[in-house]
Amino acid sequence: MNKDKIDAKILAVAGKGGVGKTSLAAVMVKLLVAAYPDKRILAIDADPAVGLSTALGVDVKLTVDDIRKEVVANAEDGNAKAAIELLGEARYRIFDALVEMDGFSFIAIGRPEAAGCYCKINSYLKEVIGLLAENYDYIVIDGEAGIEQINRRVMEKVTHLMLITDSSKKGTQVVQTIKQVADELVMYDKVGVIANRLPNLDVKQYMDVGDIPVLSYILSDASLAEFDIKGESVFYLDDDAAIVRGAKEALIGIGILEA
Repeated sequence: MNKDKIDAKILAVAGKGGVGKTSLAAVMVKLLVAAYPDKRILAIDADPAVGLSTALGVDVKLTVDDIRKEVVANAEDGNAKAAIELLGEARYRIFDALVEMDGFSFIAIGRPEAAGCYCKINSYLKEVIGLLAENYDYIVIDGEAGIEQINRRVMEKVTHLMLITDSSKKGTQVVQTIKQVADELVMYDKVGVIANRLPNLDVKQYMDVGDIPVLSYILSDASLAEFDIKGESVFYLDDDAAIVRGAKEALIGIGILEA
């Protein structure tokens, strides 16, 4: 991906598992759609836990990994096409996996059926981001939990790193680790932390996220928990919900939305 050529704002949402990363990524999409109805917005579900589609109310029929497997199967079955032609076909078919919603597009990377290494689809994801970035103004990527996709340079040229933690020591350590790895491997422009699912605001004084600016503090949200249980889209969340207000504050703080 030629960073000089692409003007897209690419937000990578990362953090340890269980901190509300997917819900926040979905709410960011909701806020972008509301703020920029004339812009092209893409949501990428890059987490093998595949929860972003549910949070955004998207029915996924085809994932990027489905396409990759089909192309690989064709090659293994003795298909006479040259490898370069197969790769070209795979790139073209990525667009078949796009789901067009009201105000945004969606694509799911999918997850491998076999247990273990996720590296093949991660390397493919890097290509997908580069290929699609030319066609969108804003891209929100819900990354897998932990540092693997950062470590493998999948998120190599994102513009905004949105790191999510809860009040736990482990959560704050993970965001610091992601930042340290990203400083070496990722060409990001801005970074910030969202402190999510806090039991109360008193815990702020005990949270250590190093030198990363905290963009917002969000208290645990009962209404969101109910949405999660019912599998409902965040687009139905009230604008006054804690997670919506907190995500908006964070996007303003990092320069994506205007105050």
